[in-house]
Amino acid sequence: MFTEKAPFFGSQYGQITVSLHPKTADGRGVEEIVDSMREQIISIPGAQNISFLIMSGGPPAAKPISVKIRGDSFDELRNAATDLKQILSRIDGIKDITDDDSAGKPELRFELDTAAVKRADLNPADIARIVRLMFDGEVVASMQDQGEKLDIRVRAKPEKISTIDKVLREVIALPQGGAITLGQLVHTETSNSKSIIRHYNFRRAITVESDLDKEIMDTIQANNIVMEEWAKIENRHPNTNLDFSGELDDIEESLDNMLILFLFGIGLMYLILGTQFRSYFQPFMILATVPMAFTGVAYGLAVSGNPLSLFTMYGIVALAGIAVNAAIVMIDAANTRLSLGMSVLHSTIYAARRRVIPIIITSLTTIAGLFSLATGLGGESLIWGPVASSIVWGLAFSTLLSLFAIPLLYRTFMGRSHRNSRKEVI
Repeated sequence: MFTEKAPFFGSQYGQITVSLHPKTADGRGVEEIVDSMREQIISIPGAQNISFLIMSGGPPAAKPISVKIRGDSFDELRNAATDLKQILSRIDGIKDITDDDSAGKPELRFELDTAAVKRADLNPADIARIVRLMFDGEVVASMQDQGEKLDIRVRAKPEKISTIDKVLREVIALPQGGAITLGQLVHTETSNSKSIIRHYNFRRAITVESDLDKEIMDTIQANNIVMEEWAKIENRHPNTNLDFSGELDDIEESLDNMLILFLFGIGLMYLILGTQFRSYFQPFMILATVPMAFTGVAYGLAVSGNPLSLFTMYGIVALAGIAVNAAIVMIDAANTRLSLGMSVLHSTIYAARRRVIPIIITSLTTIAGLFSLATGLGGESLIWGPVASSIVWGLAFSTLLSLFAIPLLYRTFMGRSHRNSRKEVI
């Protein structure tokens, strides 16, 4: 059975793969098809841990809900996983709840009867060796054959073992003479083995995962509900603790990295602008367009009804480097006229009048290029659509606000600076 992260091997696993025809205009989507058959398939008796996997391109993606339960006892982990799955089942939008504590094949466990072994005057190590020779054998020597090393293994004559009783009836010779059966020396227990024993941060772990209907609830809200509900029953599992990963962990990591890169980008822009304009303060006037652009993004999300997603944040970071272009053009034109002897007021009016058309044309070409992707006219994209939408809304607002705000900022602060410089000259 193949999953997005790892394959599982063994006769206890099974998987049915369905390949659909390409979707037509009047056809159903994959999610809708899966939802229509979910209830009927889950009601099939006998099967356990039934889940649905929708194949998608790209690298493996974490589940929206992925919680690692860490502990030292399998019984405690299993009980905690059961309670956690019950919590998830009560949350709207949660579906396909699974865990990776998959049972292995049936196993037979032998435990020595110490009193019987002592009465038979046998060594416990010899009994373990006899059992090993019956099934797996023992390597007693090695040899070379055509340059390859071959182990010589000694084992009992292979026999077809159909029942456990036949194994227990195997005869073991006693040192003083006579014989005794294996069943008289051991206690047996049958159970299911563990398919894989997983660890996380040096403790045994079971991972509980589920999918989420994003139209009902977002990932962060769902994980917060799980944390709140688990806090109510946490005292019932004192030796276990939860580690939330999955999409929530990816989102937190991406947000942390995004904040660092955003601040680094702002700082780098300030250094470049400060070098070009030979000023410590003028780069701050240019960077004032960044919060103007964020205002446009917020307004666009409110109008369109879209949530503030991770991909929208990517667009905001990209927007920070695009929105400053209008202010750069306007302030550069004003500085040029100011250096030729114009007053601050005349330089500001000149820059605002002569650069309004180039600024509008430049912004409109960028908006027009991203408009179809932002609105989904050429096909909706769950990844690039929010990125383009944030850039379009933010750039439109920052351009309009920059045409009014940047001249006012330039007139206000450069007027003071110009008067102070004239006083120093006098």
